Amino acid sequence: MYRIFFATLLLLKVTGVYAQTDWNLKNEKNGIKVYSSQVSNSKFKAIKVECELNATASQLVEVLLDIKACPEWLDHTKSCTLLKQVSPSELYYYSEVSIPWPVQNRDFVAHLVVHQNPETKVVTMDGPAVSGFVPIKEGIVRVHSSRSLWIITPLKKGLVKVVYTLQVDPGGNVPAWLVNLLATQGPMKSFEGLIVQLKKPAYQNAALPFIKD
Repeated sequence: MYRIFFATLLLLKVTGVYAQTDWNLKNEKNGIKVYSSQVSNSKFKAIKVECELNATASQLVEVLLDIKACPEWLDHTKSCTLLKQVSPSELYYYSEVSIPWPVQNRDFVAHLVVHQNPETKVVTMDGPAVSGFVPIKEGIVRVHSSRSLWIITPLKKGLVKVVYTLQVDPGGNVPAWLVNLLATQGPMKSFEGLIVQLKKPAYQNAALPFIKD
């Protein structure tokens, strides 16, 4: 019963993220495609990244769940701290994002949940911003509204297709043009960093109990 409920909830979230129908290609390099889309009742655009990666689903998920190492490849990420490990496939973490002066840095708490469809082996990772865990810090603007979703589809041995979507309201007084500019530049740099990260020895023999490659 719990699995049916979770699957239904996840489907609703996926449908919401893909509600945009006017994705526009903004950047393309080395097989990485970055799209943006207008969002109803928001001046901040949603972002979608599509690419194929030379990795197994376990390797990619292992990198994404390695919270302490995220600043090594996530663009503009100043820090990432694990707050609570609920289970091997669910956790809460805190992150501070560096924003060019004079705009204040942003921070957020995210709730990551990984799920794999046992039949298709498609892996989804949902990561909405949540309240609590970390007090508001002086000089840093807390992000309260953010939705991200990873969809990882195995294609063949050692190759996966990745679709990543992000919709965020950075809060505070920040020019929409700056946020939208960083939103199209940052994902390209992050995915280039992700490719490098995946090649590190720590992830080569990744094996997760909740993922079947």
